Amino acid sequence: MTACVAIKVDGGIVLASDSRTNAGVDYVRTYSKMHTFNWPGDRTLVILTSGNLATTQAVINRVNHDLDDKNADFNLRKAKKLFEIAHYIGSINQQEQAEHAKAFKDNHKTLEANFIVGGQIGEEEDDIYLVYPEGNYITVSPETPYMQIGETKYGKPILDRIITPKTSLNDAARCALVSLDSTMRSNVSVGPPLELAIYTANSLTEPRYTKIDLSTPLFTDIQNRWAEGLQQAFQNLPRFDWED
Repeated sequence: MTACVAIKVDGGIVLASDSRTNAGVDYVRTYSKMHTFNWPGDRTLVILTSGNLATTQAVINRVNHDLDDKNADFNLRKAKKLFEIAHYIGSINQQEQAEHAKAFKDNHKTLEANFIVGGQIGEEEDDIYLVYPEGNYITVSPETPYMQIGETKYGKPILDRIITPKTSLNDAARCALVSLDSTMRSNVSVGPPLELAIYTANSLTEPRYTKIDLSTPLFTDIQNRWAEGLQQAFQNLPRFDWED
């Protein structure tokens, strides 16, 4: 399972992901689900992945291959709009699924993969897109300025209550970490290390990046303060009429 979240606020974009791809009693495997591409002054792009690991790896490999191929019809550097990259990722995703679908049709395994594409190209506004396995995609709205892929239900409530376009970039980053922490507490298949990228709007520079595990002091402090705050808020709830 996977948990990835991307948040767009007026100050820029926050992207966060876990790294767990397999969790069993005696076997845990991790793999980075965040892929960053930056050409300073021109464009900054971050791609988050979830779903079938072979499919996501194949898509990212194709993206890198096309960047190295001078004769490629399209690649990340040739796009003029961010939605073109969302369309491009969706097309590759469909191709990779179709190529292996016949071999997998009888073993009940899914080849589906989801992607989040975030970043900025030139003077265009920064944005984030969620790309579905079918190849289509959607972007955020002022009412819902975030996207999730993978395990979404446990980390969604904090995003709904806190995030608005006016939320500061650093507060959005803290919210993303709380969202992932809430998910990890309820689903063992989501786990560290976590990756966090913070892109400042119109900077066209590489995002501020940090890798976080359970022993990282900042993350431990966030976990403890959030848990204590929830306990205190619960204790402060109104009493029933029949309580002393």
